[in-house]
Amino acid sequence: MQNYRKSIVVTADATAAFNAVTHGVEHWWTRPDQPLRHPGDRAKFSFPPGVSYWTFELTHTDDPSRVEWTCVDALHVHDGQPKAIETEWLGTKVIWRISEGAAGTKIELEHDGLTPKLLCYDICEAGWDMFFLNSLQTYLDTGQGAPHPS
Repeated sequence: MQNYRKSIVVTADATAAFNAVTHGVEHWWTRPDQPLRHPGDRAKFSFPPGVSYWTFELTHTDDPSRVEWTCVDALHVHDGQPKAIETEWLGTKVIWRISEGAAGTKIELEHDGLTPKLLCYDICEAGWDMFFLNSLQTYLDTGQGAPHPS
């Protein structure tokens, strides 16, 4: 099964893109309890007022071309869904590849392990599309993203 994988091209440079997916996530996704700056750093990402959250560890960086987060704790609660949905992200990796080109800076997002066989796939695909394809794109092009309200 194929992982969730999408890409965008933005006007910001690679350093700005790298910063957005390490310690600027609150500007386009949701506010973590702490930034991800160095390998080994962990941050919990929640979506108030609900109870769902994901904790990621920054497991790899090549500044400014690659960032990897690994999900080390998860509680994804969705009414009407089986309990198994709650921890489907555990062990998955969110991989950001960043490269500059003539047309702008390309950011590729691959959520390794987020495949159509998961119960949450449709929900999570729509969420990543909203926050990655729209909010991060807008944030890096204009300075104003559309993160989840705290």
